[in-house]
Amino acid sequence: MRNSFFSKKLVAVIFLIAGFVSAQDHEGEEVETGAHDLKTEIKEYIDHHLLDSHDFNLYSYTTEEGEHKYIGFPLPVILWDNGLKVFSSSKLKHGEGVAEVDGNYYALYHNKIYKTDAEGTIEFGGHHGEETHTEDAFGEDLVVEDAHPTNEKPLDFSITKNVVFIIAVALLMFLVFRSMAKRYQKSTMPRGLGRFLEPLVLFVRDEIAIPNIGEHKYKKYMSYLLTVFFFVWVINLLGLTPLGVNVTNNIAVTFALAMITYFITTFTGNKNYWKHIFWMPGVPVPMKIILAPIELLGTFIKPFSLMIRLYANITAGHVVLMSIIGLMFIFKNWIGSPLSFLLAFALSLLELLVAALQAYIFTMLSALYFGMAVEEDHH
Repeated sequence: MRNSFFSKKLVAVIFLIAGFVSAQDHEGEEVETGAHDLKTEIKEYIDHHLLDSHDFNLYSYTTEEGEHKYIGFPLPVILWDNGLKVFSSSKLKHGEGVAEVDGNYYALYHNKIYKTDAEGTIEFGGHHGEETHTEDAFGEDLVVEDAHPTNEKPLDFSITKNVVFIIAVALLMFLVFRSMAKRYQKSTMPRGLGRFLEPLVLFVRDEIAIPNIGEHKYKKYMSYLLTVFFFVWVINLLGLTPLGVNVTNNIAVTFALAMITYFITTFTGNKNYWKHIFWMPGVPVPMKIILAPIELLGTFIKPFSLMIRLYANITAGHVVLMSIIGLMFIFKNWIGSPLSFLLAFALSLLELLVAALQAYIFTMLSALYFGMAVEEDHH
């Protein structure tokens, strides 16, 4: 009886798989013809998702007439082109128009602003700059795939989407911790949001600052360590929301954070720190001469590793997550799409851990470098 039951289940599974394969065969030609375009579209969407933008878009859609509609709000564009030029990003029409400002024309191409003419002409140079190709600002007639724009590019100091969220997170942190400080002046018992934040503050102090810097010298670094920990953590969490915020996958942001750590380490380093770099004690003189440039190079490699580690991990997480979501549109069947969704959901939960982990690693390594800079001579 039991064998009969299992036989029926086995037959049912075989017919199920056969039906799935048959359905795939019928859809094969359609998938083959449209897969390339769909994969290209998904890749372009991922690339666009990773980039900063001059306007804040919640989402966009295309009407039946083929017109692109964007839901969001413009941001201020600030350029230096023989003088200060300030205008709204709405004039650029999301890269589909030309902005005229004081007799000058500007066009948005691949999220970069170039100086152009009234028709929005973008000139392209070949890979070695030997040939010149032209097209309008809307990407109509690109001739070579590896061409790069040769139009003049003004200095861009615009308030982009990433800048908006950097300012927003900075203000949020200031208001929250200022409120906590006022409450602690009245009572040492945490209340409200302080009940959640106080354990994190104590964690940074007891598990990061004191073990790596020392009990007598950690206090002067605590303000920076707390700032960088909460800033990176909150920014990373915002990157997992549908807002499309990707601040720490911008290498300029991670470079700035790493350079702050480098300057604090450099300018607070004591005599013993520099002695171990340029004239390491306890080794022969010839080795001191060899080790000095290596140790000096190490002072630059440390912030470089901070910059790349945060940038690469956050960028890789976004690329993998968006790629898995894109698989749902490629498979177009009742098995592949749900599996892609479940995998994307599981990866999103893992990214919550990565957001906190990267904040912890950046803060911990910064504290380690500070501790090396202020360590006393024990010889």
